[in-house]
Amino acid sequence: MRNKDHIITIKETDMTEKVEMTAEERQEFEAFRAEKEKKRREQERKEQRKQYADMVDEEIAATIPQLRELSERIKQVKEAIFGNFDTILGMKSEITGVARDGQNSHTFTNSDSTLRVILGVNTIDGYRDTVEDGIAMVKGYIESLAKDDATKALVNAVLRLLSRDGQGNIKASRVLQLRKMAEDSGSEQFLEGVKIIEEAYQPTVSKKFIRAQYKNDKGAWCYIPLGMTDVD
Repeated sequence: MRNKDHIITIKETDMTEKVEMTAEERQEFEAFRAEKEKKRREQERKEQRKQYADMVDEEIAATIPQLRELSERIKQVKEAIFGNFDTILGMKSEITGVARDGQNSHTFTNSDSTLRVILGVNTIDGYRDTVEDGIAMVKGYIESLAKDDATKALVNAVLRLLSRDGQGNIKASRVLQLRKMAEDSGSEQFLEGVKIIEEAYQPTVSKKFIRAQYKNDKGAWCYIPLGMTDVD
């Protein structure tokens, strides 16, 4: 005889039915019910993922055209501003006698000193191959020095200035320091080596930039945010 020691209440919609089961049948039923619940949850999560993906697709589709429009507008304004200042830059060059290409940036301030516009270009340091000759000449000079404590400090300082960045170039700002050290040393070899390095300098223009500032109520210059990351 079956041991009908378990009574399971099964509810389907508005109907409730009591079913007698053996322990084995109950175990099978519980496993079936657990599996059914597992599949229900999996289906629910799948539907949620689909809903999430649909929401992302919809929002991206709405956002990208706005950003493209903004990007194009920024480009047009940037080109217009550089074009508007082109005549002014030419006049500035005539007045000062300094070639306009000799400066990486130009700062313009209004007569009240309350507004300021900065136009310029970002550059990446680069050198012709002759830079190696200059470096060799400088290193030849410092290697010829006596090895006392004073000259060791100079040697280490020069070697630090000759160290290269991740692109294998010497920072242009360090060359200026090298020139000062060469002038102070009085060594023609040192000076000649630095001069060769300077003449080998061949920077690459990367991007044009515009910065704008205004003076606040406290008289401090404040930048006008012009990029997505600059605007709160």
